[in-house]
Parts: sequence; C-alpha cells; structure tokens
Amino acid sequence: MTENNYIYAPSEHPADKFRCKVPMKGTRQLFVIDGGVQGTAAPLSIKFDEGNCSDEILQVIGVRTSSGPKELSSESSFSFGQNSQGRLILCSHTFAEDPFITKEKIKISLAPNSSVDIVLMQNEHNDAEHISEFEIDIQRDASLRMVFLTLHGGKISNNIKVNLNGENASCDLNGLYIVDGKQQVRNLVSMNHKDPHCYSSQLFKGILDDASVASFSGLIHVWPDAQKTQAYQENHNLLLTKEAKVYSEPQLEIYADDVKCSHGATNGRLDENELFYLRSRGIPKKEAQLLQQQAFAYAVLDKISSEELKERMVSLTEQRLRGEFSKCKNCCKNCC
Repeated sequence: MTENNYIYAPSEHPADKFRCKVPMKGTRQLFVIDGGVQGTAAPLSIKFDEGNCSDEILQVIGVRTSSGPKELSSESSFSFGQNSQGRLILCSHTFAEDPFITKEKIKISLAPNSSVDIVLMQNEHNDAEHISEFEIDIQRDASLRMVFLTLHGGKISNNIKVNLNGENASCDLNGLYIVDGKQQVRNLVSMNHKDPHCYSSQLFKGILDDASVASFSGLIHVWPDAQKTQAYQENHNLLLTKEAKVYSEPQLEIYADDVKCSHGATNGRLDENELFYLRSRGIPKKEAQLLQQQAFAYAVLDKISSEELKERMVSLTEQRLRGEFSKCKNCCKNCC
C-alpha cells in the first residue's frame, strides 16, 4: 500500500468516543468523517502498489456527525496494482440521530492478477438514508470477493456495477440484509461479462420482519465475445410477518452461445417442520426461530475469508436478530 495514502486517527479524534469492535489483530483503521478523510475535506483515495501482498487489513470507518451537513455527497476510490493482494473492511455509522442523507460513489479497480477481499458493513439509524454506487472494474486473471452486511438503517440502497474486462477475471458478490420496522433495503446489481472465460457469482439473502421492505434486482449481461462464461445468481428471502414485503427481479441477458448461466429466487416463511423438530428437542419457540434465521444467514457469512472477522460478524448478526440493537439509543455507537 502506498504510504501517505491514509492518515491514522489522532488521540484527540472523535474516535475516542467510538471503538469499533470489528477489527482484529493486524487491522489498521482510517476514519472518514462527513465525507472527508479524518475530518478534512480530502476525498478518500487508496492505492495498493504493484506486487504488494501484505496481510494487513485496512478498515475504513465512515461516520456522519451532527456537525456535518444533513445531505452529503462524496466519492472514494480503491485501486489495486498488478499482482497485489488487498483486504478491506468498509463500515458506515452515524454518531447522531439526525435525518442524514448520504450519497457516495465508490470506484474499485483491480489490475491484472490482483486478488481482493472486501467486507462492507452498514449500520445506521432509522432516520438515515444511504445511497451507495459502486463502479467496479476487474482486469484479466484478477479476482474480487465482496460481502455486504446490512444490519441497520432507515433506507439503504446499494447500486453495484461490475465490469469483467479481461479473460479469467472473477467476481464473487454476497449480501445479507436484516430489516424490521419500516426499514427499506435495495440491492441493484449489474454484472457485465465482456471477455471469455470469466466467472461471477451472486448470493443475496434477506430476513424481513414487521412492515419492512426489501428489493433485489440482479442482471447478468454476457457480451457476444464472452464465450465460456460462468455466471450464477441467487436471491433468497425469509419473511417473518405477513406485512413484510420483498421484490426480487433476477435477469439474464446473454449474447454468447457457449456459456453456463443460471439464476434463482425464493421468498418464504420459516419452515414449520424444522421448527417442530427443534421444539421437540426441548428448544423454546423463540430460540428455535432464531436458530432457523441464523442457519439461513450463515451461507452468506461463511463467504468471509477471515475466520476471526467471520466470528465477529456472526456475533453481530445474532445480536441483530435478537433485537438487541433496538435497545440502544444510538445503535451505531453501542453495538459495533
């Protein structure tokens, strides 16, 4: 990673009032406050140098504060040089309960033969609206694995556009969203296969309670020259109430004839037979329902490559499913 590309939080920084429990040993933190790096007006730009294969994880913590504007637009970029390897954790939080509107554009570029793991955690309050646009470019022999974990927020929208621009490029996109009350989550994915022998996978799963709403729209676009493409897409949703609503729109647009592509979507309730089996083993109803939800979510969480980070995300997911976030006056300060 190029030095001077990021600034560490000084001791007098608001980070003194906020300690994110996500990082593990070997993780460095960078705060982006109200759209600027460490509270400055500078946009975030991170570059991993060619051949850089450090095991260090960089965690970028984006926060909104009461001193910032109610509506904010920002841009950030992450570029990975040829033959490099990088690991990122991107988190978004709110320090105050103001009705924030955040619009951000995030550019991610992978040079040939680079390998990148990104975990993105979204945890904001019920009056916050966050719109994220991801422009992702993956060159030949490069691979990206990305996991979205949407834990909390009033209105969350992720617009993800991926271009596979070289042979043997691969992208593994995964998402878990947990919504309740009147929260809304939207995931829009456009996966563009432009060259032969590329691979992509999408797995997005949602758990909806109360009168929450979620939508997923996923497009796999295979261009005429992209022979030998392999592309798969799944969206599965678990509705815990009759009032919860989900809209799923899987799409295939294929202009090559030698490909393997598929998509699938399911929307359903908790399995009564599974519930009966668990209760027959002496497990209380609420605990049995929680175990069902955890098992449903684990397929996405299991995509996190770091075992230590996975354990932490599993713990946060369990807290969210138990409703413990709602007990906090400011969920983002106290639960992450």
